[in-house]
Amino acid sequence: MTDQAFKSDFLKTLQARGYIHQVTHPTELDEAAASGVVTAYIGFDATAPSLHVGSLIQIMMLRRLQQAGHKPIVLMGGGTTKVGDPTGKDASRPQLTDETIRANIDGIQKVFARFLTFGDGPTDAVMVNNDDWLSTYGYIQFLRDFGTHFTVNRMLSFDSVKLRLEREQPMTFLEFNYMLMQSVDFLELNRAHGVTLQMGGSDQWGNITSGVDLVRRVDQKAAFGLTTPLLTTASGGKMGKTAQGAVWLNAEQLSPYDYWQFWRNAEDADVGRFMRLFTDLTLDQIAEYEALKGAAINDAKKALADAATTLLHGAEEAGKARRTSEEAFEKGHATTDLPTRTLVWEGTAEEQERNNGQPFVQRSAEALLKASELSPSLGQARKKIQNEGVWVNDMLIKNPAEPFGVDQIDAEVGAFKIRLGKRGQIILVKPI
Repeated sequence: MTDQAFKSDFLKTLQARGYIHQVTHPTELDEAAASGVVTAYIGFDATAPSLHVGSLIQIMMLRRLQQAGHKPIVLMGGGTTKVGDPTGKDASRPQLTDETIRANIDGIQKVFARFLTFGDGPTDAVMVNNDDWLSTYGYIQFLRDFGTHFTVNRMLSFDSVKLRLEREQPMTFLEFNYMLMQSVDFLELNRAHGVTLQMGGSDQWGNITSGVDLVRRVDQKAAFGLTTPLLTTASGGKMGKTAQGAVWLNAEQLSPYDYWQFWRNAEDADVGRFMRLFTDLTLDQIAEYEALKGAAINDAKKALADAATTLLHGAEEAGKARRTSEEAFEKGHATTDLPTRTLVWEGTAEEQERNNGQPFVQRSAEALLKASELSPSLGQARKKIQNEGVWVNDMLIKNPAEPFGVDQIDAEVGAFKIRLGKRGQIILVKPI
């Protein structure tokens, strides 16, 4: 991260909150941000129907840009998704159909309205799709217009290419073109919308600087790049990954309760940093939370969860998630607001036959954990019970085969309360 003393509100804010890893032409960019409106973009490929929390730092960067009086452009990668970004991948991404890409974009784009103000004003956000220009190029035209501005020598030095080759993993010529397409995006956006800044994660540095060079070389216009640091947790884990999988931003993929719980379970050492990056709490407020010690750090974690969930899902959902969590963890009450999964309880015909023709009225602890979807398989469930700690109805389970019958169902909610880890997720498993 640069230690330069900035004068523009935008870069001072990014620096104070820990967003900056690398910047091209920092003095020139600072001057531009201090003297007028800077239009900047970040691209998001449509590889899934929702973005996950790993993309949230980029969304927050666009929010900080707009809060500082500048104009954000959200670029949907309808065209680049057809190729697939090779960065950080050992294998080619699966090729998606046009229909799937369009459906994914429909799912992804609705999140941005929570963080940005869209419209026709000078600092209102705009959303565009790079398929609108990338799909219009003919192959020969694309090569003649842009191919001469890229050398294979330099492309081979980029981490996205070099690391793949060092691991002796094949890289297709299709993927090799990705950085050219991303660079052309910058040029097209500069011409159509006056974009002068591309932002992204640190793994995009090579692609971003290629775009900066293309704009400056072809049109002799100002262009800048800025990247955020690689985000890991205090213990070195990947940000946004949990034992249950990705932390999705769309409520259809992950409930507001589970989203709130993700932030509530942040490591102690991460709370202040996450507040600076992922909430609008002031730096003074954050300093007060960082000063809390011992059990009081839990108040800071709840404040982090409240603020982050409010930004994405609204204050009502954040408040509901907090109340549900407090009921489940602090008061020990099961509540129907907890995420619920169903379990076929009657059993197979063979099981009923072994049970003298009666419905099968017991299930093992490992079967309940698998039904909760906190574990993908019985084998994994067995390991989690033995190693991570699993509670059924607030009872610590030590035997994966421990049987649970109808008489142990929580009568109030008609389900078992399953908890993975001492402060992990709680999910109700309802027999049907």
